Amino acid sequence: MEDPITFPDVEHLIIDNLRTRSELTGVVVDNRPPAGFDGTQKAVLVSRTGGAWVDDLHLDQPIVELEVYGPDKTTAHTLSLLVRTALLQLRGTAYGKAFVTDVTETEAVRWFPDYNRPAANRYRTTVWFALRPV
Repeated sequence: MEDPITFPDVEHLIIDNLRTRSELTGVVVDNRPPAGFDGTQKAVLVSRTGGAWVDDLHLDQPIVELEVYGPDKTTAHTLSLLVRTALLQLRGTAYGKAFVTDVTETEAVRWFPDYNRPAANRYRTTVWFALRPV
């Protein structure tokens, strides 16, 4: 009998990586908004929104959406570009029992108003990952 597959947690892979980046010091990075969040704080919210396991390749291919907020549109955009760069640098790295085989943007940074938070300044990016359990 084969060992069970331990699926990599792509949300925490991204969160843990972004939290260590010096250029993102002071930015909240999580998979849920902090208490009292109104969209004007510097924040990156990470959510796996889809993807699939490809058994023949032994590869997890999650699709991840990142929502980047800031106190104004310019700050949110600048943060989103920093996040974009950091994500692409994950290619070829290891995290726990996962190896990041590939990272590809499926939708680059784009302005995306948050109608639930009228004062918010938000940009979104969608990224596809290829993760191989080690």
